[in-house]
Amino acid sequence: MFPSWSFANISFFQPPAFLMIGIPGLEAVHGWISIPFSSMYAAALTGNCLILLAVRRTPSLHQPMYYFLSMLALTDVGLTLSTMPTTLAVLWFDHRLIGFNACLAQMFFLHFFSVVESSVLLAMSFDRFVAISNPLRYASVLTDSVIIRIGLGIVARATVSLFPLPFLLKRLNFCPGKILLSHSFCFHADVMKRACADITVNIIYGLYVVLSTMGIDSLLIVLSYTLILHTVMSLASPRERIRALNTCVSHILAVLVFFIPVIGVSMIHRFGRHLPPIVHALVAYVYLVVPPVLNPIIYSVKSKPIRKAMLRVLREKRKG
Repeated sequence: MFPSWSFANISFFQPPAFLMIGIPGLEAVHGWISIPFSSMYAAALTGNCLILLAVRRTPSLHQPMYYFLSMLALTDVGLTLSTMPTTLAVLWFDHRLIGFNACLAQMFFLHFFSVVESSVLLAMSFDRFVAISNPLRYASVLTDSVIIRIGLGIVARATVSLFPLPFLLKRLNFCPGKILLSHSFCFHADVMKRACADITVNIIYGLYVVLSTMGIDSLLIVLSYTLILHTVMSLASPRERIRALNTCVSHILAVLVFFIPVIGVSMIHRFGRHLPPIVHALVAYVYLVVPPVLNPIIYSVKSKPIRKAMLRVLREKRKG
């Protein structure tokens, strides 16, 4: 039910709140749909927190590779918490209103953690490149201070890139009759389309952010693996080649799990206006919910040290 606001004779309008939507066409079964969503959110938080605890409590995991994995897990926790409150509020309680400023804040953090995740995946590809191409200098290149500077650089880059977005939206005049969003959270591309004003600047800046962060990151990741493959093929022993490539499998899967939905969301927002609303919603949920769920599974299955450390943490929790 839409709130009854009166906006007669207003030349500049910003809605007090937007109206979110769950999964279009399936509103009658939102209660049932909330069960898998709640399970995925719980799995994402549990798995990523387990990785953080495992790395922290296991001295043998205090290495660059696992520090970067901790950054990825922390980012996934942030990404999960960015969308979980509003999504579950819509599915559980049909609470669909979100304040204008709260929407802008959620939008900032949602995109912030997405850009951070892209940057962390790039840093992890650099870690694999150094480990394979120059293993003797690995520890001296990726020292603790270097890793801290990389982490701070990632946060600074995301903050500087995304800081203008809320202010670019706040300057727009919105339509009183266009307060219904396409998701149960606030996307920049979705919110700006609710404006009754020229959004050319928003479109250009949004495209610039995507290309200058995820676009460049994806190209540099491909370049890293091209160099890694060149190094691996120069190894004399087939066993050494397989061992070297095996250390990259988890990261390659994490890259695919993140970037394939990113490409899907970008393509649908640009060219998929004719598609049913449910397709937009499902692709967005895959982009935001699935990577935080799958990343802990990928690393716990493919990395024996991580798996052992996570099981040790679970055993300690049960004893405690």
